[in-house]
Amino acid sequence: MRRFARRLAVSILSATVAAVTLAAPAQAAFTAAQACNNDFGGSWAHVSDGHRSITTPSGTKVGDVYLMYNSASATNCVATIKRVSVGTNSGVSAGIRVEGSSWAYDPGSYKYYAAIQRSARDKCVMYSGEVLYGTSWQSAGRYSWGNCG
Repeated sequence: MRRFARRLAVSILSATVAAVTLAAPAQAAFTAAQACNNDFGGSWAHVSDGHRSITTPSGTKVGDVYLMYNSASATNCVATIKRVSVGTNSGVSAGIRVEGSSWAYDPGSYKYYAAIQRSARDKCVMYSGEVLYGTSWQSAGRYSWGNCG
């Protein structure tokens, strides 16, 4: 009887841990400001209209893309922060387009985020982010000019 009770307790504990683990939303290991600072140094601030959630067609949130600004260098940084496969190398990309030039990207297989920076003094920018979820890329961004200056 004791052996059965012990197995039952272990089974219940295992099921509880599995349920809590599966139910818990993924937490980002980095903020956008930390990602930009980690890759490029400096102090980064969020800009107006500088965030988009990346979701699947069914509504699952798989990431966030942010446009950040460093006033000291007049530089923009786009950081795409994964919300799935966090800590595991998987597909993620950050993109920026500065007025007068073409899109530039930082695509790769990263553990936490992708980030790219470009100087945008006296120019407008667009930004985008992508996260590989299963076998499909999910994307979001702002595809009209904004954050001019």
